Amino acid sequence: MQKTSRSRVRQSTNMKRSHVKTVLICFATAALAVGLAGLWLGLKASVISDELHSAQALIAPLKDEIARDDSPAANATVLRLRTHTSAASDAAGDPLWTLASSLPWVGGNFGAVAEVARSADDVATLGLSPLVKVFASLDWQKLMPSDLPTDLKPLQDASPSVSAAAHVVRVSAERLERIDGSGLLPQISEPLIQARDQLRDVTKALDAAANAAEIAPEMLGANAPRNYLLMIQNNAESRASGGIPGALAVLTFDRGSLTLSGQSSAAEVGVMTPVLPVDTAQQQIYSTRLGKFMQDVNLTPDFPTAAATAQAMWERKNGQRVDGVISVDPVVLSYLLKATGPITLSDPKLSALADMGLPSQLTGNNVVPTLLSDVYAKIEQPSLQDDYFAVVAQQIFEALSEGKSDAAGLLKAVAQGTNEGRVLVWSSSSEEQNILGEYQLSGSIAGTSIPAAQFGVYFNDGTGAKMDYYVKRTVQLVKACPKDGYEQTTVRVTSTNTAPPDAATSLPEYVTGAGIHGVPPGSVQTNVVAYGPSQSNIETVTDTGQQVAFAPYIHSERTVGVYAIRLAPGESKTVEFNFGKIVQHTEPTVVVTPTVQPVKDVILPTLEAACG
Repeated sequence: MQKTSRSRVRQSTNMKRSHVKTVLICFATAALAVGLAGLWLGLKASVISDELHSAQALIAPLKDEIARDDSPAANATVLRLRTHTSAASDAAGDPLWTLASSLPWVGGNFGAVAEVARSADDVATLGLSPLVKVFASLDWQKLMPSDLPTDLKPLQDASPSVSAAAHVVRVSAERLERIDGSGLLPQISEPLIQARDQLRDVTKALDAAANAAEIAPEMLGANAPRNYLLMIQNNAESRASGGIPGALAVLTFDRGSLTLSGQSSAAEVGVMTPVLPVDTAQQQIYSTRLGKFMQDVNLTPDFPTAAATAQAMWERKNGQRVDGVISVDPVVLSYLLKATGPITLSDPKLSALADMGLPSQLTGNNVVPTLLSDVYAKIEQPSLQDDYFAVVAQQIFEALSEGKSDAAGLLKAVAQGTNEGRVLVWSSSSEEQNILGEYQLSGSIAGTSIPAAQFGVYFNDGTGAKMDYYVKRTVQLVKACPKDGYEQTTVRVTSTNTAPPDAATSLPEYVTGAGIHGVPPGSVQTNVVAYGPSQSNIETVTDTGQQVAFAPYIHSERTVGVYAIRLAPGESKTVEFNFGKIVQHTEPTVVVTPTVQPVKDVILPTLEAACG
């Protein structure tokens, strides 16, 4: 009995040992499996990261190749890019990675990475690839304005492909926007945010390209000639959207060909009697002058208002109803001259000016000082000044129509002018204007083209002369700490009159105004107009640190403050518009009246208060 008992004990002990061994083997196997799975997932993560970084590194070269109109190189780059995004997408589609995406707590991180990889591949394969093919199929030089009709059908045919590519990218962007990043690891959430930002930018660019492909052929006269009133805004006498619209002409597009005719000036249009109607809010801010003088249609920064009023004035004066309005300034003309090369002024109208010391050849470097300063110093008669402006405009656009510019240079010139708010376009077609209204090109102060927390600073001359050529300005946003749950921002505007101390006598009376409007010669008076975001409040205004009275208004639900400053030669002032009750919690931006200065020198980086 004892032997049997001992045998049972040994058997029981052996069984326990066997169970322990089995459990240990299971644990070891599981640990090994987890370890291998971890190594495998780590390998896949490394592949995804490396491939996406390699793809991203090709974006800059691709942009350069497109800018150089190098289609073979662009196609080759897109193929390489697709190789990288496809590898990243395949790695993220691995079964083990998919399983990891479903795990609690950590699964969201794996899922987010997979979405980024898939989106990158969709953008490369279904977005960039067909776009580059479309780009390669277009002969951009033939699509440039000329004096001969242009076949715009390739541009029309490109529209469906561009729209499809834009749709693909938009869907990818929406997928990434739906990912909840609040519980993700920083190593995952930060790249996700970057990917979202990049896709937003790509989506905007492709939507713009799709819209351009849709309306550009018609606006360039693909089916019927289009006439546009061309306004050249003179920055030497500020208006909210740039400067006084001195030189006018009719720009005609007929199947892509370009001609300039009907040249005139704002003075020749004369006084509107009766005054043209303008909406009540803008009339309160800018007076009835908006509808009375062509020189004042753009006292308002809202270009659609200014353009529609200018169209009506032109029709009343000349009996011609134009299809839209295009505005540029002398700075844009300098950009165009860099694309066309110099022009030699040979028009017989200028024979009387031959001995006045003005250059006979205009370039991208001398056209701005010539048109905004030298003309007034050398030519006393306003009618001859107008003749000079008219000839310059005529010959620059003749150079364009004769195909003297290369496509890349011209597109760069127009893009730069548009980004700086110096090129503005309005169409009398409601369908076209609805599309234009989505972009900065429209010059709208409200609507989808305006970021939620955008401020605006605009300048209207109060001197009645051409002294703004000498005024240097900076505009800076200063973010204060939030108060009662609302944002607070100060708009700081510094202006300096750089005219010589003896400007009253050394500058022509036409430039100084000769005190006719109550401003001492050599001094500059400016109405500074500050717009806040929708529904914000403008609480105080200070002039060189002292609180001052100002005129408050509302325009399209945006708060507006107007304050006039006067600067003697050499004098500088800083005016601060203090906005509160700002409901938008996004980063603020600011737009300004384009002046003689580069816009990048006017808008300073935003300052932020240190909030505890």
